[in-house]
Amino acid sequence: MKIIRYLSLVCLLLATGACSSVRVVKTEPATNFSLTNYRTFAFSDIESAGDLPQSGFYRSQIDALKKAIETELKQKGLRRVDTQPDLMMNIGIAVDEKTQTRETNIRTDPPFYIGQRRYSWRSQEVPVGKYRQGTVDVHLIDPKRNEMVWQGVVEGILPKKPEKLQKLIDEGMAKLFARL
Repeated sequence: MKIIRYLSLVCLLLATGACSSVRVVKTEPATNFSLTNYRTFAFSDIESAGDLPQSGFYRSQIDALKKAIETELKQKGLRRVDTQPDLMMNIGIAVDEKTQTRETNIRTDPPFYIGQRRYSWRSQEVPVGKYRQGTVDVHLIDPKRNEMVWQGVVEGILPKKPEKLQKLIDEGMAKLFARL
């Protein structure tokens, strides 16, 4: 009996660990790209427009994203410099508000009355909540050749609490740069 409890606990832990809110959408290296050919990197200037990018919270999250990327690249043997880097880093960020829906079904939703003495049922999408989905697109650019040598895209559901966002950023960049 103890073995069954132990195995079910292990299965539960594995299942919850596999459910991550971050996923790597794609990674695309250029032909003959090898990270070992590069020793230094730098971030390109970030240009943004609108009200949100000017807020202090947005700027702090950009800095957190840069820090997570820098940590991952340092683990791969690169170092950050300010002048004449071997690689330039371009970051694109998009945040979209999405609506979560569910489809009505005959077992839980009563049929609509249509016409005299004729009842019919039609399924429809019912909104049940809203959430924000963030996408980060990272480009590595070789400044000597002026071409992109690697691209990676990661996306995830953004938490409502700002404290959890740093953990999500670190997790997303770790997953993305694990494929570099």
